[in-house]
Amino acid sequence: MSARVALIGARGHTGSELVRLIDQHPQLQLAAAGSRALAGESVGAHYQVDSTLTFEVLAPQSLGARDGEFDVVILALPNGHAAAYVNALSAQRQLPLVIDLSADHRFDDRWFYGLPELTAHRYAGQRLIANPGCYATAMSLALAPMAQDLRDGVACFGVSGYSGAGTSPSQRNDPNRLHDNLLPYALTDHVHEREVSHQLGMGVAFTPHVAPFFRGISMTVTGWLREAGAAEDLADRFANWYAEHPLIVVGEGIPEPRALVGRHGAQIGGFGRGSHDTNRITVVSALDNLLKGAASQAIQNINLGLDLPALSGLTP
Repeated sequence: MSARVALIGARGHTGSELVRLIDQHPQLQLAAAGSRALAGESVGAHYQVDSTLTFEVLAPQSLGARDGEFDVVILALPNGHAAAYVNALSAQRQLPLVIDLSADHRFDDRWFYGLPELTAHRYAGQRLIANPGCYATAMSLALAPMAQDLRDGVACFGVSGYSGAGTSPSQRNDPNRLHDNLLPYALTDHVHEREVSHQLGMGVAFTPHVAPFFRGISMTVTGWLREAGAAEDLADRFANWYAEHPLIVVGEGIPEPRALVGRHGAQIGGFGRGSHDTNRITVVSALDNLLKGAASQAIQNINLGLDLPALSGLTP
């Protein structure tokens, strides 16, 4: 029997990817799709999937009243909107598995932080899972294998396609503003900077930029080793670290965002060591911000929470 999924925020870029991923998942069934803007329209026709559902308005109170109707609830909402839904679901007789794609619960120790390649071994049946941010995923994957050997003060230069700015019009998703351009923003204290620092227990300085391509992230991470000999062969270290995680590809070359579009995982490479400052190392990671940075990772977390095969529904 398929697990019944309610998706709140089905209209956005990530929501559209989730509709398609749920549709192709052998053990999941989309049972409700929430969108105020598309209410009454056909899900199947809008996203070209095999679904007879219509989009509906799923306010917290109405969702909470549908006790026992859903096995999984995905909150694909802007930051600051999850709490009302979580409170409504918590009043039900049995809490469904809740996946929050916003930043609202990534710093809450009552929630499991779901970056499966790094945290799945800590999963203990929690019903509340916080999906990591897209930039944070790219940074964390590039840092984790060497985090214990690095001094604080890691510098991360991230560039994202403009789909990361969402669907609400702004200068960060305006193709005319971005044409032949690069926009740095949130120069200090970006939420993903704090997220990575919190999760990895190290100081990270992150500067995000948005570029004139639609989807993808390139992340260049530069750090300084406590001891110069601590990471003699970076590529081998990373390959061994991710050997049992098929969604993470490690190679010597520098990964490019467009090569990861439509792929569920990430690529790590471009390993560099300073010739004068031998303590300095550089690693590059790339991923699709809408997939491994959001929707595919949510499916990984659903698989984890429902005790399904780790890559179920994530076809190549």
